[in-house]
Amino acid sequence: MLRRSFLRSSLIAGAAWSASSPSVFAASKGRVGESNSLTDVGGLRVGQAQDSRVRTGVTVILPDMPCPCAVDVRGGGPGTRETDALNGWNLVHRIDALTLSGGSVYGLAAADGVAAWLGARGRGFAMRSQKDVPPSPIVPAAILYDLDNGGDKKWGETPPYHALGMEAVSHAATNVTLGTAGAGYGAMAGRLKGGIGSASWVTPEGYTVGAIVATNSLGAVTPPHDRRFWAAPFEQGQEFGGLGVSTARVAPDDWTGTKLDPGPRANTTLACIATDAELTQEELKRIAMMAQDGLARAIHPIHSPFDGDTVFALATGRKSVAAEGRALLVAHLGSVAADVLSRAVARGVYLATQPPGMKATLWSSLKDSP
Repeated sequence: MLRRSFLRSSLIAGAAWSASSPSVFAASKGRVGESNSLTDVGGLRVGQAQDSRVRTGVTVILPDMPCPCAVDVRGGGPGTRETDALNGWNLVHRIDALTLSGGSVYGLAAADGVAAWLGARGRGFAMRSQKDVPPSPIVPAAILYDLDNGGDKKWGETPPYHALGMEAVSHAATNVTLGTAGAGYGAMAGRLKGGIGSASWVTPEGYTVGAIVATNSLGAVTPPHDRRFWAAPFEQGQEFGGLGVSTARVAPDDWTGTKLDPGPRANTTLACIATDAELTQEELKRIAMMAQDGLARAIHPIHSPFDGDTVFALATGRKSVAAEGRALLVAHLGSVAADVLSRAVARGVYLATQPPGMKATLWSSLKDSP
């Protein structure tokens, strides 16, 4: 009797909570954003630059105004800049831009180029204004490893990333090129050509969530011997080919299609989640953590010791958020962010093509695979 009474009370309480939040539990009336990209979030632009000879590139996310940002790092081999500044207990709670780059440690210099461009235009943090003293732009960054993709890396003491960073930020716009572009130019997703992917979703309440990702994973984005994406259940329309959901049954230790097949190579998947909701740095941290599950839904395996998987989350704050129900909204946006990120991964790989000179016998695009 006690157990039955407890179950009845729980059902009543659950029904009451559901009734108070009908938009979350009803069939979704949300939709894909107008461009199905990160820039559907108002107040954001994206700039990209690449070097086909070196076979690498840079992607910059540029807010119209400084905005709060958080980060979650789950890969075992990350390469980052200024991520400590994103802790809520530190002085600066807003960023001026965000940089994702190829080039391993050399690629961190891309953020130097972005900072120089911003500082020259008076954008950045300053304790007080001083004549002829530029402000200090806050430009967190993360890098992926694309040094062994066959491009010309004989740059000596002048790696191209500072210049690529400046070029990318100076061309920031609302249109986002997907596939073999920016930080995803030289990327590989398992044994398929990786790339830049992006996607968006507008919730029934009118909040927009967008994602952009450079997929250069150790893991595969499709099941073994299958062209269908792990992320297929989350596809909207035919945004990554409409190939359908795989019916494959996969053994836990079957890593066919990964970069361990036939031998290990270097990796890392970098992503940025954005929303127009007016959220705090702490709330964005939770969204970044939840969004990491989107990588797990799209890539297998993920977060290995050989990856540097990093997810940033930022908010432009164009839509206010009521004090009541904030936690539920964060949970909702975090769940949406994970699904949107999984779609972005698949879109980037689906649209990726071989750069000039890259041998398809080594790294095939999805369209070249059997």
